[in-house]
Amino acid sequence: MAAGKSTAAVNSAWVVFEDEAGQSMTPPRARTWGRRGSTPVVRVRGRGSGRVSMAGMTCYRPGERSRLIYAIREYRGRKDEPKGFGWKDYRDLVLRAHTQLGGPIVLVWDNLRMHLVAPLREFFEANAAWLTVFQLPTYAPDLNPQEGIWSLVKRDIGNLAAADLSQITRAVKRKLKMLQYRPEVIDGCLVGTGLALDM
Repeated sequence: MAAGKSTAAVNSAWVVFEDEAGQSMTPPRARTWGRRGSTPVVRVRGRGSGRVSMAGMTCYRPGERSRLIYAIREYRGRKDEPKGFGWKDYRDLVLRAHTQLGGPIVLVWDNLRMHLVAPLREFFEANAAWLTVFQLPTYAPDLNPQEGIWSLVKRDIGNLAAADLSQITRAVKRKLKMLQYRPEVIDGCLVGTGLALDM
């Protein structure tokens, strides 16, 4: 991370952490209130088909308001429908971040197989003037503030007994949009990793 911080400082770049998450029709376990001696149970229809895939970026630069940029994709189990994000989706997300942030980017992300494909490497090389990429160590989610964002999103949908996939998508979009207007929460996710951007 030290190399990423010094690269960002030299180029006055945004440090952008990227990560993915997903949510199926089966809600995650969550805590709630209930009468003493009576465990509340939320019944759901069953597993159902489909999944909501999310890719997000937490963006930081000293002196600037922290940002959250995201993309969402629904997979409904149809033939020839992509199950998740492809390399072009990641490329487009990085391009969107560059446009919205209006400056150079130091991208920090994990070793997901799709992050390492040749077309993405070629894209990085072609855009080296404004884009520098660093890989997080394997199995190091505690170093990625985007994981904190996913934790907040999933905590909110933990007690949602969705009737269909679009209801989950709406809940996820609503929470992510709310977080975009809460830079102090995005900053808190960075603090939670123990990293600091004091450049």
